[in-house]
Amino acid sequence: MEILLIRHGESEADILGVHEGRADFPLTEVGEFQAIKMTDYVTANFPPDMIISSPLRRAKLTAFILQEKTGCELKMDNDLMEFNNGVLAGLAKEEALITYPMPKGGRPIHEPIQGGESELDFRFRSEKVLNKLIYDYKVNKRIAVISHGGLISNLLKGFLNQPNNTGNAFVTGDTGMHLLEIKEGLRIVKFLNNQIHLK
Repeated sequence: MEILLIRHGESEADILGVHEGRADFPLTEVGEFQAIKMTDYVTANFPPDMIISSPLRRAKLTAFILQEKTGCELKMDNDLMEFNNGVLAGLAKEEALITYPMPKGGRPIHEPIQGGESELDFRFRSEKVLNKLIYDYKVNKRIAVISHGGLISNLLKGFLNQPNNTGNAFVTGDTGMHLLEIKEGLRIVKFLNNQIHLK
C-alpha cells in the first residue's frame, strides 16, 4: 500500500503571524488555489482510493477539493488534527512570548502546555494514527491523508522508526506531499515535500 501525506493549503493564520495549532482558521484564496493545483496533480499521477482528513477547516476544505475531483470516499479522523497548543491557539506570536514565555531550558517533552498536550502525547497520538493507517487500510492501494505540518512530521518520524528526542523535523510546505510505501515488510520513502504542482 501507499500513503500519500498532504498538508493543507495556506491558511489565514499563516499570514496573520499567530500560533495556529488547534485554532480553526480557514484557507485563504491562495490556499484554495494551491489545493486545486495539488488536486490536479494528484489525480493525474497518484490517484487515491480513500481520503482521510483532519476535521479542522483548513484541512477539511483541502480534502473536499481533492474528494470532489477523485470521487473516492472521504473520512474525517480527529486524531489527524494538529498539535493541541492549548492557550497559544490563535494568539499573536509576539503576545505569546510575553504572556506564556517558554520555561527556562525549554518545556520537558512530558509536560503539556496549559490547556493542551505534551510533545510526548503528540508523538503517541501520531504513532496511533500511523498504525491505524497501516492496519485499517491495508486493503487499499493508495490512501491520501490530509493533515498538518506538525502531525505529518511526527508521522514521518514514526514511519522511519526515529525516536522522539532526535531533534529532527520534516518540513512540509503548503499542499506539500510525501509518498510512502509499505511493500513486503519494507517501509519505503518515495519522495518528501513535493510541491511541483505549485511551480
